[in-house]
Amino acid sequence: MSEIPPIFPSEPSHNSYDVVIIGGAIMGSSAAWFLRDNDDFTGRILVVEKDPRYASCSTAHTNSCMRQQFSTELNIKISQFAADFVKNLRGYMGNDPRVPQLSIHNFGYMYLADNDAFANNLRESQAIQQACGAGTKIMSVDEIRDAYPFYHLDDIILGSHNKIDEGYFDGITLFDWWRRSARERGVEYIQNEVVALTVSDDKTQVTSVTLQSGEVISCGQIINAAGPRAAKVAAMAGIHLPVEPRKRYTYCFTAETPLDRDCPLTIDPAGVHFRQDGKDSYMAGGYAEIDPAADYDDFEMDHNLWMDHIWPTLATRVPQFEAVKVHSEWAGHYAFNVLDQNAVLGPHHEIGNFNFLNGFSGHGLQQSPAMGRGISEIVTYGSYRTLDLSPFHYDRIAKNKPIVEKAVI
Repeated sequence: MSEIPPIFPSEPSHNSYDVVIIGGAIMGSSAAWFLRDNDDFTGRILVVEKDPRYASCSTAHTNSCMRQQFSTELNIKISQFAADFVKNLRGYMGNDPRVPQLSIHNFGYMYLADNDAFANNLRESQAIQQACGAGTKIMSVDEIRDAYPFYHLDDIILGSHNKIDEGYFDGITLFDWWRRSARERGVEYIQNEVVALTVSDDKTQVTSVTLQSGEVISCGQIINAAGPRAAKVAAMAGIHLPVEPRKRYTYCFTAETPLDRDCPLTIDPAGVHFRQDGKDSYMAGGYAEIDPAADYDDFEMDHNLWMDHIWPTLATRVPQFEAVKVHSEWAGHYAFNVLDQNAVLGPHHEIGNFNFLNGFSGHGLQQSPAMGRGISEIVTYGSYRTLDLSPFHYDRIAKNKPIVEKAVI
């Protein structure tokens, strides 16, 4: 049986690049596209992708959702730019008629609170979201029941809901067009793997990358966009990065009695989330109570999780989900930032040309437009020109000072 030929060439065209991006999934492709879209950047870009079929990357396993409901102003603004970018993708791509018109399916997120502490968190976060222009509303139990009578709410105090720029979007199409457009504009993608980084004697610069195929490539800037493998790349430069793969499970199912209206992406207090996924189908997700780092290549399902936790939670919250049929399921990896589940972005404070684009902890699809734009500004100008993303810089990791974001799923 003959091997399938590679999608990208395996060897680079040059031995020197202004920017080498390690990882070509949604973050690496976002960075590549924004760099090439910037008229002030004229350098040569190489994207090194281990698996150009993207079979096991986080991008391929995404639930592709977007929300405004964060507790920090910066994370809210990041999602607001994403919403604008998705809804105006063709315009951002130069009005290329090949680019589809995308939209957001605004069924919204519904956070359900079953205790006073979480209810207060939702109220406080809603005030911040409202100040940023988000349409989040705090709903009483009666208001939730009137809008969504399928919920069982005897244990619920209140909910937080937003149907403006919040719900599902086609993240895979966004990714495809970033990658396609970047390549058409001259960004070079290769199927290879970075196996070593050479750091200067004074520990201030990465001078070259070594590929698995043996080539040594000199570089001006490095962008670590290696997803759940980001810590492995950082370690090549002697940097500790607290990002590890964590398994997250997704189930797509139908109900014997479908709901009579769209189901919001519901965050249940039991730690399960579920949402509409087509006209009469639904998607649910969660993770095991014991949640260690996973092996990089471990995508095995935990079949007991569905029977013992996911399905009982669904059936309790929505009685119509007592009789359901799972028609597809998969395990994917979060690139989980152990410190604070927030992004790590920008240059290292000592190795100045080593740039992070890591640790999104499940928020990567919705944060990719702002993060790609931001890292392109850092590489091009040495500072941000739009949204100041410096709170996500690595120095907080070095100082062990986490960002407190209360709305992490």
